[in-house]
Amino acid sequence: ILICWNLNEVKTCLYLCNGSGVHFVSLFFITAYYPRATLTAGTTIIPVGGSVTLTCSVQSSDGWKYEWFRRTQTTSEDPIRDQQNRDIRVSQGGIYSCRGTRGNPVYYTDISDDVTIEITFSNKVVVKQQPNWPQIFRGETITLTCEVQEGGETTEWEYEWRGPRTPTQWTHNNDVTFIVSESSSGDYMCKSRRRDDSYSSTEWSEAFTLSGSNKPRATLTAGTTIIPVGGSVTLTCSVQSSDGWKYEWFRRTQRTSEGKIRDQQNRDIRVSQGGIYSCRGTRGNPVYYTDISDDVTIEITCEFSHLV
Repeated sequence: ILICWNLNEVKTCLYLCNGSGVHFVSLFFITAYYPRATLTAGTTIIPVGGSVTLTCSVQSSDGWKYEWFRRTQTTSEDPIRDQQNRDIRVSQGGIYSCRGTRGNPVYYTDISDDVTIEITFSNKVVVKQQPNWPQIFRGETITLTCEVQEGGETTEWEYEWRGPRTPTQWTHNNDVTFIVSESSSGDYMCKSRRRDDSYSSTEWSEAFTLSGSNKPRATLTAGTTIIPVGGSVTLTCSVQSSDGWKYEWFRRTQRTSEGKIRDQQNRDIRVSQGGIYSCRGTRGNPVYYTDISDDVTIEITCEFSHLV
């Protein structure tokens, strides 16, 4: 008589023998081994039109056939038909798995761990900044755009970003807009993928480095600070090492409050009035303002003729 029972994946058996006056009892254990298939890939990233070999194996045993499965983030797992070999060649992106089968009735191994295959397009992707000023200051509003250039696939794209101030999920928007701050400084990268295939994407762009400088102060200079009655002088407002500025001009006296000089947005203006002048730079939308310059005082001198 053979009596067996399972306990924690170990089969325990008791063998009883009673014949010809001989009584024999034997107790033995059988350890049940449940194998897991192993899935390996030659590479997990392949170009459009390329393919890769996937290999399914069951360690140290023979006689296996194999079942293959593929799923995506938007589709459920489906068997790959007409594939029972140890090696298969695939050209689609997706999440693959496999298991071994043998015997009759059929015995199945545990399913392998997943392997994700991604397809890369040849399109180059670049990060561009708008406005494209060479120097950006903290407090300015900028837009970074992920641009897919021609030379490969033409399709509808969605975008992924890496950077301090970018979305963490795929998005249909190819740009991000934010106010530059100390925390937004750093490297920004993006890539794109087809909207109808989440496993087909471009390579990551080269890093675009954003560094926000401290808020600048405008500098006001004058050709001279003393002019004769009827004369004039050129005042120049500038913002060091940066582009795209318009300028606001202000004048006041000891008896009047500061007022804006209308219809003047140029870097240089010509004035013939005495007073205390200042200026600041403006650019962008929404408008960004520099700090106001130091004052420059213009004085008018009078000439008197002496009678003899």
